[in-house]
Amino acid sequence: MTGDVNASVEAIFREERGRLLAALVRRFGDLDLAEEVTSEAIEAALLHWPADGVPASPGAWLMTTARRRAVDRLRRDKTYAARLALLQVEADRSGPPVFEGALPDERLRLFFTCAHPALPEADRGALTLRYLAGLTTAEVARAYLVPVETMAKRLVRAKKKISLARIPFRVPEPHELPSRLPGVLQAIYSIFTEGYAASAGPDLVRHDLAEEALRLARILHRLLPGEREVTGLLALLLLTHARRAARTGPDGGLVLLEDQDRSLYDRAMIEEGEPLVVTALTGGPPGPYGVQAAIAALHDEEPADWPQIVGLYDVLRSLTPSPVVDLNRAVAVAMRDGPEAGLALLDALAGEPRLRGLHVYPAARGELLRRLGRPAEAAEAFRAALELVGSEPERRHLLARLDDVTG
Repeated sequence: MTGDVNASVEAIFREERGRLLAALVRRFGDLDLAEEVTSEAIEAALLHWPADGVPASPGAWLMTTARRRAVDRLRRDKTYAARLALLQVEADRSGPPVFEGALPDERLRLFFTCAHPALPEADRGALTLRYLAGLTTAEVARAYLVPVETMAKRLVRAKKKISLARIPFRVPEPHELPSRLPGVLQAIYSIFTEGYAASAGPDLVRHDLAEEALRLARILHRLLPGEREVTGLLALLLLTHARRAARTGPDGGLVLLEDQDRSLYDRAMIEEGEPLVVTALTGGPPGPYGVQAAIAALHDEEPADWPQIVGLYDVLRSLTPSPVVDLNRAVAVAMRDGPEAGLALLDALAGEPRLRGLHVYPAARGELLRRLGRPAEAAEAFRAALELVGSEPERRHLLARLDDVTG
């Protein structure tokens, strides 16, 4: 195979795989079958395209090939007639959703299936990575820092849950979207969060995960352009990922926001994301992702507008109260009013059980205590953070801070 054909196949596979898989799931109602014949269609392309050339409509070629393989498999099944009848009943039951205009892409159904509330939260993210981002099981396992065998079992269990619970491959009706869409957004955001600040490993940023999450957010935005929180999520990811080059130094070490070289920020991403923030916050009450996107936009500015950031955190607290939001607000207050004001707010969160396993809480306390000239207390906080931290760049940063206050 020539390099050009190989590159074409890889590019087409990446772009078409999710769409092809979703269409086959919709047609045959079986995720395993759809996955198998999708892979077989790609294998057929690898066999035929080097000799015949890449077809004018590669997606249609792959779809035709995969559909024929699926029909052949079903015809060999002793229960073929009964199975097709059942599939038709399920297709009729799920029916086309009531949306204005035609559904632009079958992947939208797969988004909602992978993020169904009947599935455990961790499984939703894994399914989304496997079937919409197109990562292999081994790549998904690395994303979740678990053995390949463990992830394979998790994916099998999740697929069985879809089958046994008869979770439909469909887009929710418009009146269902408010309850179902947050799960889809959370799955994508969770993938991005792990990519933005890896929970473990040698690198601070997992660019592969962050960029896959951004790609998924773009797809979802194309499919649901009128949903303001989808717009808000895309804006949040763009405006946050725009800082990626400035978040680490030459040695891969962590660089705090106030020390980052803003000339390294991705201006194209910022220019793309800022108008989306306006859209996300226009036309009704703000949503959590839209508010977080506005905060990210202010973080990208020089100097950051800390009074406005604190005000936005107040809005976010009213929408989604959580100790993590309170922690981030306390850090913003410290930037606005000084470390003593921020420390008082952090100390008020000391008994919060949901913060006990997070290294960011003692790390933030240590930083404010260091700035207040209280080295012994800062050292104690940094040691507590070191017991919880997972990624090596953050560990090195904390060790440097500990040396600073104990040296």
